[in-house]
Amino acid sequence: MSGLDALDWEKEQGLLPAIVQDHVNGAVLMLGYMNREALAATQASGRVTFFSRSKQRLWTKGETSGHFLEVRAIAADCDGDALLILAHPLGPACHRGTLTCFGEGAPQIAAQPYGYLGVLTQTIRQRIAARPPGSYTAKLLDEGPRRIAQKVGEEGLELALASVAQGDEEVIAEAADLLYHVVLLLEAKGLSLARVVSALAARGNDTG
Repeated sequence: MSGLDALDWEKEQGLLPAIVQDHVNGAVLMLGYMNREALAATQASGRVTFFSRSKQRLWTKGETSGHFLEVRAIAADCDGDALLILAHPLGPACHRGTLTCFGEGAPQIAAQPYGYLGVLTQTIRQRIAARPPGSYTAKLLDEGPRRIAQKVGEEGLELALASVAQGDEEVIAEAADLLYHVVLLLEAKGLSLARVVSALAARGNDTG
């Protein structure tokens, strides 16, 4: 929790704006306000709690709908008068049923569509831990790392063939299959897609 020991509570009469952002895909989910008690409740419960200006009381997001916002990180801005909260949403963030409070057509950052890869990684990690019956991922894991590596090779070849002999939809489908198996291979080896991205970033302009 970064910079929370020097917050300027007096600047806005005891309330600070709190921006909530999806910790996986970067989507801005909503804006609320916190007083000292709301921040303390958020830290204690692990669920985003605001001070409702209309109801004049603490209000935990999702207390009625069950669509809680589970806190992953909290940081203050440079002036100590605004908060940024990274959270995992358990359902739509908006009471109107949309994923964010900015509507279905909310603008997205360039990286936001790639955020699903984080969701995929978490799902694969859950499959590795639980090995649920009937799971394709669990089946591959049981067959061992050589079989997973073989699938990566097969999917890479299928993508290459589709790119020269089939349409765009087939290329997209094969690329999706390849990405899934690459993430599975990395996780099965105790590695991660994040490390691959870091390696790419470290190369800088050498990749372009």
